[in-house]
Amino acid sequence: MKNIFRFKQFEVDQSDCAMKINTDGVLLGAMAKHESPRRILDIGTGTGVIALMLAQRFPEAQVHAVEIDEQASVTAARNFEKSVFSKRLTNNNIAIERFNSLEKFDLIVTNPPFFVNDYKNAEPKKGIARHASDTFFVELVKKVDELLSDNGCFWFVLPIKQAEEVVCKGEELGLFVQKMIRLHSDVSKPEFRRIICLGKEKSILVEEDFMIYESEKKYTKAYELLLKDFFLAY
Repeated sequence: MKNIFRFKQFEVDQSDCAMKINTDGVLLGAMAKHESPRRILDIGTGTGVIALMLAQRFPEAQVHAVEIDEQASVTAARNFEKSVFSKRLTNNNIAIERFNSLEKFDLIVTNPPFFVNDYKNAEPKKGIARHASDTFFVELVKKVDELLSDNGCFWFVLPIKQAEEVVCKGEELGLFVQKMIRLHSDVSKPEFRRIICLGKEKSILVEEDFMIYESEKKYTKAYELLLKDFFLAY
């Protein structure tokens, strides 16, 4: 089936999800780190692919997901139930602003909508998935600050302008940049996304550049190595 994306340890049904599996998401799912997370939160889980990748990478962790779109949430829940990690995965059809938890999270990730004050997509479902309100990033960072454990990490992927906005909002609340990964299509192209880790502790900033393609349609060794535990092709 064309809507089924098969990984080495799980599969993802993308039916009824406006935003399909994409490079941003799988790179975030493979790169987000924490020494030993017990509780993980995926904000705006969509198909559930990032949550599933994190469940595979951190076998001791409970992985929670929130998704505002009802149909996408149903699809994600179905993907969770079918996976070998099902007992460690939970899904909530709720906006992150309304989500509450008595326990903090050690690792929070999101591949959020990023078009703010832009022309909204004519297709409503894609509008939800791709576009954010004027206050979205402010509310997102406030909620992350509330939900993140003292030694927790908040990882996200965004275009440069929006990533810088989240970093500024984070610093105002005491969340500091610990790592910045600049994504490039190839060595000749400027960065087009940033994967950033924020935490409550100030530390020496670690920066790096990551190239996706070595040449046209040929992935770099770094890309293949990063995703070899997930993609059937490697």
